[in-house]
Amino acid sequence: MDMNEIKEIFFQECEEQLAELESGLLKMNDGDRDPETVNAVFRAVHSIKGGAGAFGLDDLVAFAHVFETTLDCVRSNKLEPNQDVLKVMLKSADVLADLTNAARDGGSVDESRSRGLVKELEALANGEMPSPSASVEAPAPKAAAKAAPAPTPKPTDDSGFQPVPFSFDDFGGEGDAGDMPTYEVIFKPRYELYSKGNDATLLLRDLSRLGEMTIYCNTDDLPGLEELDPEGAYFFWNVTIKTDKGEDAIRTVFEFAEWDCELTVKPVEEARADATSNDELPMVPVPFDLSILDETGATEEVSASDARAEETAAAVAAAETASNLTQMVAARVEKKESAAAAAAAASAAAQNNAAGAGQTIRVDLDRVDRLINLVGELVINQAMLSQSVIENDTTGTSSINMGLEELQQLTREIQDSVMAIRAQPVKPVFQRMSRIVREIADMTGKSIRLITEGENTEVDKTVIDKLAEPLTHMIRNAVDHGIETPEKRAAAGKNTEGTVRLTAKHRSGRILIELADDGAGINREKVRQKAIDNDLIPADSNLSDEEIDNLIFLPGFSTADKISDISGRGVGMDVVKRSIQALGGRINITSKPGHGSVFTMSLPLTLAVLDGMVVTVAGQTLVVPLTAIVETLQPEAAAIHSFGANHRLISIRNSFCPLVDVGRILNFRATQANPVEGVALLVESEGGGQRALMVDAIQGQRQVVIKSLEANYTHVPGIAAATILGDGRVALILDVDAVVGASRGQSLKAEMSLAAVG
Repeated sequence: MDMNEIKEIFFQECEEQLAELESGLLKMNDGDRDPETVNAVFRAVHSIKGGAGAFGLDDLVAFAHVFETTLDCVRSNKLEPNQDVLKVMLKSADVLADLTNAARDGGSVDESRSRGLVKELEALANGEMPSPSASVEAPAPKAAAKAAPAPTPKPTDDSGFQPVPFSFDDFGGEGDAGDMPTYEVIFKPRYELYSKGNDATLLLRDLSRLGEMTIYCNTDDLPGLEELDPEGAYFFWNVTIKTDKGEDAIRTVFEFAEWDCELTVKPVEEARADATSNDELPMVPVPFDLSILDETGATEEVSASDARAEETAAAVAAAETASNLTQMVAARVEKKESAAAAAAAASAAAQNNAAGAGQTIRVDLDRVDRLINLVGELVINQAMLSQSVIENDTTGTSSINMGLEELQQLTREIQDSVMAIRAQPVKPVFQRMSRIVREIADMTGKSIRLITEGENTEVDKTVIDKLAEPLTHMIRNAVDHGIETPEKRAAAGKNTEGTVRLTAKHRSGRILIELADDGAGINREKVRQKAIDNDLIPADSNLSDEEIDNLIFLPGFSTADKISDISGRGVGMDVVKRSIQALGGRINITSKPGHGSVFTMSLPLTLAVLDGMVVTVAGQTLVVPLTAIVETLQPEAAAIHSFGANHRLISIRNSFCPLVDVGRILNFRATQANPVEGVALLVESEGGGQRALMVDAIQGQRQVVIKSLEANYTHVPGIAAATILGDGRVALILDVDAVVGASRGQSLKAEMSLAAVG
């Protein structure tokens, strides 16, 4: 793995850490004071800083360091995380994200903004708000004091006694290490430290730069060669260091390895006090004559009796020494055995925890896309094989049919498993909206609170990637146009803080995303007049409330009185509608004047496959999404009722439902078919209620692979996509909502007739 790949992994991890950072800050902003939340926020910034330092990203490291220092004050309860503090921190999180993106993509960041936030963070860490008049020339008075000679004091009595100016600062200067504080450091790395590419010797080298240091490598935990784990960590270091930098400076050296080692830093006096209370057996002094080791001694002058006396004394001393050593060794062996047993238990617990925790791997998205395409081809080939067997075997009981059923089940399980790989929660997109709300609120001078729900709702990654742009435009529209200014809200009896609620949930095989605000709602009279002024609708047009609301989706439409950096050009909501339609979705508006608006987007969970009902309409084969079908029924003549010149209703359980001829809507035929001769599909659409779609016949239910018709041909009204059937023919997937909309008067374009396409 080269450095570029490692760097790319770092930036991927940064995205996760930034998401964790913003999530934690938003929880704290909502009143969460759980220490674990604060620690998670701190760890996110700390991890980004550590990785950035390894790659030499100085700007990112510098900003993250100041941010981390302020968060450490919150973590140690020195700083209360009130709304003002969290507002600065949320802005700092945005700048940290900008610096990360700039480091990855080679862009630039607004330096004035980052410098301003650095000053604010430093002021918060010092317990005060930033002051622009703060001076950084603090050492000047000291220099002046040194330069100006002290005045000579006058004699104080008749004897001529004269006091002499004296300063203790002249003693124990920087060059004198004798009076410096001395610390004892025990640094015991875990195996995780080495697995992350850290080096203990580099940390010790950095520690040596703080002052005079003595170091001892302890190898007591080193096992025999047969028990040695190549990835284990057995050495630890006892360090004595004299430094005037303080304990915090020592701990700063190990800050990147804080969670991957056991670190003890104590003043020598405290460490010695702990050592005296140790349970080890004390050393027993042993009488021993060192002269026996003196080779220069004149043995010739020693008498035989003296020699025998010395031998006897040496034997006694050796016996006592052996006794003491035996006791000490036995005690140490007992301790090492108990320590080894504890370590083994801890290791087993760690392995159990690791086994219980979910493990993940990073996979290139192109590989997943290729796998999905192959599964799609597998589904098509399985359908073709089943079709061939059905056409050539009428008994339906052969072993081939049984094998095909098993193959179909296995194919379905493979397809579901592969789609689950691409499914991701919408949380990253929702979190991105928080920054947009903050920025637009600051630009407009409004106080707005964003509430998100259903962040863990999963949807295909392709949908998530294309969801950010329409959501951004909708958020900007809600903040700029929907929410009133604090003065207007107060006058209307509302809370001066506006609320924007973003929710996601599953419904009938689709994902619903709602964006609701408690603003003024849509001013329909203003919208209608603006559309007339822009020649978008005739002046005498009679529109319902729903139709007026949908005018905001027209290209070039805007109710802004003047063009600003936020809105006024009439491109936002038009982009929203086109983006949602490109995803095979739909969007609806519900607005109540004075109470706010709700925008509802309905999107497919995946853009790869769907379960559909294959039907025949005027000789053409169509696929109706199964999630839209409520039930199927065979109409009876007594249940059909005419309504007006061209409309018909069908009676279903004492209620009437409009009957829609799909073939007539899509221009497959010029006249309406006889309902009694066909089949009715009762469908439910967003905003359109229930309709009974009239088709000629039902061929069966199948899982089909979605192929984009717009990418390979062009956009066709009433058609969502295409697919390949088991016999190799192309079938069109019906856009149920477009057909229902056409039945309500929104006719499809005549020039886009599907007679030639089918």
